[in-house]
Amino acid sequence: MKNTLLVLFLLPQLLWAQIQVSETPFEGKSSFALVSPQTTASIYVDSRDVELVQRTARLLASDIERVTGIKPDVATQSKRSKGNVVIIGTIGQNAWIDRLIAQKRLNVGDIQGQWERYAIQVVEKPFKGVDKALVVAGSDRRGTAYGAFSLSEAMGVSPWYWWADVPVTKRNHLYLHAMPYISKAPSVKYRGVFLNDEDWGLHPWAAKHIDPEVGDIGPNTYEKVFELLLRLKANMMAPAMHECTKAFYTVPGNMEMAEAYGIMVTTSHCEPLLYNNASEWNKETQGEWNYASNKQQIVDVLDRRVNQAHKNENLYTIALRGMHDEGMKGDSDEEKLQMLDQAIKDQRGLLAKYIDQPVTEIPQIFVPYKEVLGLYEKGLELPDDITLVWPDDNYGYIKKLSNQEERKRAGGSGVYYHISYLGWPNDYLWLNTTPPALMYAEMHKAYSLGADTYWLLNVGDIKPGELGMQLFLDMAWDFDAFTFENINDHAVDLLASIFGSEYRESLAYILDRYYYHGFTRKPEYMTWDWKWNSIYMLEAVKDTEFSFVHYNEAETRLEEYHRISEMAKGILDALPEEKKAAFFELVYYPVKGASLYNHEMLIGQKNRWYARQGRSLTNALATDVRLYHDSLALLTASYNGLLDGKWDGMMTAPGFLPEVQLSPTQTIQLPQAANMEIQDMLTRFDRNEPSVQYFELYNTGRLPFDWKATTSHDWIVLNKTEGRVDLQERISVSIDWAALPAGSQAHGIITLTDGIQTKQIPVNASGANVISLSPVAYQRKKEVGGIRFQAIRGLGYSNAALQLGNAIHDSGDGSYVEYDFDVQEVGEITVHTYMLPLFPIDTHHSTRYGVQVDDQACVLHHNDVKEYSMEWASNVIRNTAINQTTVRIDRPGKHTLRIYSVDPGMILQKIIIDAGGLKKSYIGPLFIQSRG
Repeated sequence: MKNTLLVLFLLPQLLWAQIQVSETPFEGKSSFALVSPQTTASIYVDSRDVELVQRTARLLASDIERVTGIKPDVATQSKRSKGNVVIIGTIGQNAWIDRLIAQKRLNVGDIQGQWERYAIQVVEKPFKGVDKALVVAGSDRRGTAYGAFSLSEAMGVSPWYWWADVPVTKRNHLYLHAMPYISKAPSVKYRGVFLNDEDWGLHPWAAKHIDPEVGDIGPNTYEKVFELLLRLKANMMAPAMHECTKAFYTVPGNMEMAEAYGIMVTTSHCEPLLYNNASEWNKETQGEWNYASNKQQIVDVLDRRVNQAHKNENLYTIALRGMHDEGMKGDSDEEKLQMLDQAIKDQRGLLAKYIDQPVTEIPQIFVPYKEVLGLYEKGLELPDDITLVWPDDNYGYIKKLSNQEERKRAGGSGVYYHISYLGWPNDYLWLNTTPPALMYAEMHKAYSLGADTYWLLNVGDIKPGELGMQLFLDMAWDFDAFTFENINDHAVDLLASIFGSEYRESLAYILDRYYYHGFTRKPEYMTWDWKWNSIYMLEAVKDTEFSFVHYNEAETRLEEYHRISEMAKGILDALPEEKKAAFFELVYYPVKGASLYNHEMLIGQKNRWYARQGRSLTNALATDVRLYHDSLALLTASYNGLLDGKWDGMMTAPGFLPEVQLSPTQTIQLPQAANMEIQDMLTRFDRNEPSVQYFELYNTGRLPFDWKATTSHDWIVLNKTEGRVDLQERISVSIDWAALPAGSQAHGIITLTDGIQTKQIPVNASGANVISLSPVAYQRKKEVGGIRFQAIRGLGYSNAALQLGNAIHDSGDGSYVEYDFDVQEVGEITVHTYMLPLFPIDTHHSTRYGVQVDDQACVLHHNDVKEYSMEWASNVIRNTAINQTTVRIDRPGKHTLRIYSVDPGMILQKIIIDAGGLKKSYIGPLFIQSRG
């Protein structure tokens, strides 16, 4: 049986083309031998073609060598020898391709003059001495590169072969079966990443291992980045720009390397015209970075930068902010608005001075980031050709998108998005835990509202953000290939293709739990919570709100982290040696690292709680915390030591960087005598959701104690009724519902004694007094006009969120979903609705939705909080905005909760109906749905 790798491409007119790879010839004329026992196909590239195409041809030859061990010749003229050739070139710059087009033997009519497209076709006897030619023809230089690298990927060379050490599938011979293929136009014109917050990873690693002669991030490092970007079909990069890093344009070779690889240079929101004031501006010699008082000095450095870079292909940021990420100087918004307006005119004047084309045709972006958004909304007159790039709030929630008028702008719009961030209220620089479903929901909203010109992703150090970066750029290339239904399969499919389809089910579960727990609270945020103290100062609270008492939520979190880390370890151990490094980097380290850090922080929290109670187990937990801490340090050292230290210095564990945060612990002195204490962990038992609950017996002395338990009623069932406790023991409690009449409410007692003292625990069994509803499990819905309610699996506290209408609807009043629920008692109930902390889509909308119980008045809620307020900070740390609706129920029995769609695109992630028994916790009682 042929060993084939099948890669499918979506063709125009909904046709499918296939590239099949085999070690043996295919039947028929379609079989093309790249490497056979008789010959190896040469690669032809025209010497007139640009440097990128020359490099691409050499990289393709190296890829073939990676697969077969044989490296094809790369020639700039025909050898006139019988056999096969691969022709790589750009239309209009490759004589062989142009001749085949003129002879109507190569069909490129659909891509000529287009942006970044390519055609692949096998041509029989294209010219004398050649049997077959596999032609890769690009509409432009990057289109050519994308076409060639699509062959590499089909052969089994991953874009991540170097950056994530994904192994190459080895073959002795290499045959292709390729039907004619024409690529689609990219969904987003400009697609790329921003290397940022590089201080603790990319910078020290590159300075030591890749660019030691520069002692910094230099052209060798960027060459690796640019190759990766091309293989991922990206076309731009914003370079690293912190003070620790030499500015991109000050390092010889950086700019030239970008041009050689055809990668456009863009810059962050605070770097006007490619100038990085964070590390280039010298306050002592140049004065303040202040446009009001020092304009000429600023204009001079921008002039020199445009003069230096203008011959290359760039995307120019039109901007005026303070130093690095500081706000703009100025005494008032009016003064700032005038300075910004003048700066825009001055900067466009510099572009017109050096670039020989109309300024309206020079790619330019404007990023209304932080205070600049307020100035823009005050009436800034932004030239129509400049692309508006809407930022998220640094935590994955886009702050604004183009309204109907803005969508008419010639420059279009785009998005600046984060999967890594350094800043208040908390950093997340360590692991990539942004759920694919969240990224897709936000980018789907943006794309639907016309943001298809520019997509930039802040990836931090690239590692370990590989999966997030791949998803973002794949969506930017072909957004229509993704849906709410398949978005969670993207990373699973990718990993299964690398490590084996037999692991697909396990990988799906591992990623599901990893992203779920990372969404409810990022590993970096497990350090502590924040609150305002009595003198209105922000202070840290060492304990999170995860509860070890109620709903078993802290222990469930730790148990699931342990389970998926053990599953990942099992896969790692079973993999062949050549796949272990890639799996360690892409899966095992993030999963195990998140597990260890959650254990360290939550066990530290348990230790401090136990110390307050005087538990005998307190000191042992302090030891456990240090073990988890040290284990994470060892795991991180293992990452940095992979492949003989290839990644040495790249990975830093979390905390107050660069120091790792150790969870504070306490030790106590224990009395000799035993003492029985009880931790009541019971909530009301619900007939509709039969469950097992627990209470704990714990010792506060050194000597053990014996205990016995009795129950007031036979319907209270304990897993054991006596025993001996050295440290502590958990006793399970369940209800024999058959012994209780339907509809009855029962109250009982568990009595415990150690022979010296007697303690009691109340037990309540009845109908529900706390009801947890999955947002997608509604009984009925009404969709009016263009409203559609969209289930989003793999997102939210229920792991299945509900979008209350799509992002582009402006009508549909009266659209709702309904949930049925039962209460047993008359009185007040409170409906807690957990929403994603989204922003309004534009200034004409809010974040409203409606909550109605039965036929009572509908209550409107919103999440219009001020960015950088304490409420906003709490929302983004928890990834939720919680609203409460309290109503009075005048009869027991069945009732209806109705949730209305009001403003576009709001996302409901959890519902709790509290009839009087809700306990304090972080997530609350909720059945967690798994998509794994």
